Amino acid sequence: MSLISNIDRGAIYVWRRNADVFFKTWKTNFLPSILEPLLYLVAMGAGLGSLVMNLQYAGQEIEYIRFLAPGLVAISIMYGGFFECTYGSFVRMHYQKTFDAIVATPVSIEDVIAGEILWGATKSFVNSTIVLLVIIVLGVTFIPQVLFTAPTMLLIPAISFLGGIMFSSIAMIFTGLVPNMDSFNYPFYLLVTPMFLFGGTFFPTTSLGVIEPVAYALPLTHTSVLMRDLSFGTVGWMDLWATLYIVVLTVVTFLLAIVIMKKRLVK
Repeated sequence: MSLISNIDRGAIYVWRRNADVFFKTWKTNFLPSILEPLLYLVAMGAGLGSLVMNLQYAGQEIEYIRFLAPGLVAISIMYGGFFECTYGSFVRMHYQKTFDAIVATPVSIEDVIAGEILWGATKSFVNSTIVLLVIIVLGVTFIPQVLFTAPTMLLIPAISFLGGIMFSSIAMIFTGLVPNMDSFNYPFYLLVTPMFLFGGTFFPTTSLGVIEPVAYALPLTHTSVLMRDLSFGTVGWMDLWATLYIVVLTVVTFLLAIVIMKKRLVK
């Protein structure tokens, strides 16, 4: 509890510092978030989707591109938080010495770590919201199959921020452990890539057969379930368990990230 008590409004100052830097280069930051879902929807949704039969999901038959679209939102949540709190945080900590400069002020180490995680969650929120808006625009104009009309889709930004805290906290744990930037290859290849492929984003987890339970051990799977059910308006008990999983993992990884990062920063 002492870790939490040391977190004050200084975390907001750290968040604000990162936000100011981000919006100075907003054009280059927003462009990938717009282009990436377009490329996936065209290549995977329209291209591969034309070869795939309609899928059964929550008792209804849907086109593959409509199944894929919420998965892209989930992927953007994962990438937004994970990239920012690994490579971004490591550069600020090790190369730019930004953390050292901030800690020299009345801002605590816990504030720095919490502020970084909050900023990573904000990147997840921004990226996923852009992807969602791109999907909605495509649904209204060019590809009607991807249009989301369920009122529950309005909850997606809030869940995106929560998921962003989870993925950012996980990323910050690795930032506190790796000896150098090249070592980030391990969490990306051993954790992020399996989540990307088997997290229920490109095909239903039921297709995995006997290894389906393994998929539900991955954070992205639960994020994908929530994004898809909120998009379609098919919210049920599964979503309650997915939310509980995300909340519990977020609390555990957040506290663990603070402990590990503090040990690294306090020398």
